[in-house]
Amino acid sequence: MTRRISLILGVLTMTLAPSLMAASSSQLAALAVKKAEILEQGASSSSPAHAPHVVLTKEGVKAADPLGQAPLDDPISCLSRSIYWEAKGAGRKEMEAVASVMMNRLGSSGFPDTICEVVQQGSETGHCQFSWWCDGRPDQVREPDEYDIAREIARRALNGTLPDPTHGALFFHQKNVFPYWADSFTKTAETRAFEFYRP
Repeated sequence: MTRRISLILGVLTMTLAPSLMAASSSQLAALAVKKAEILEQGASSSSPAHAPHVVLTKEGVKAADPLGQAPLDDPISCLSRSIYWEAKGAGRKEMEAVASVMMNRLGSSGFPDTICEVVQQGSETGHCQFSWWCDGRPDQVREPDEYDIAREIARRALNGTLPDPTHGALFFHQKNVFPYWADSFTKTAETRAFEFYRP
């Protein structure tokens, strides 16, 4: 009898475990997105000076956009995907610098108050601030290892633990591009792949 109960419990556990794991994964993702929104508000220029202290975990960030295919409607996905598409293959330092520009924009009064709005700024006029957003190509991730790096950098940026190697830059470009605005701005930093500026 005891063996039969153990067998039934084992079968039930194996049957229910995937749905329980899926529920806890979706709950973890929802919690991470909520935390990211709170952190985003704290970093925004329009936020009050004292935002509640929350911390995004690695597990939560991964649950929010595990494969780089989530809709681009939350701070984690928008920031992670932007870091990925703007700087993938360029190296961790380049990706960190790009993340810093996005966070600097979030904290600057001349830019929108959410990460997704910062990323999507200009799309309504066809003059995107970040080229990947308007290039007409699919936005899903193709290199999971690069996306893991981008997601971790986004987590650190949202948590406020990512140092800013750009010294407050609000703009950047690849070194092989020569935008009209570069000569009128102050260069704040340079990496192997990018140059960084502020007005």
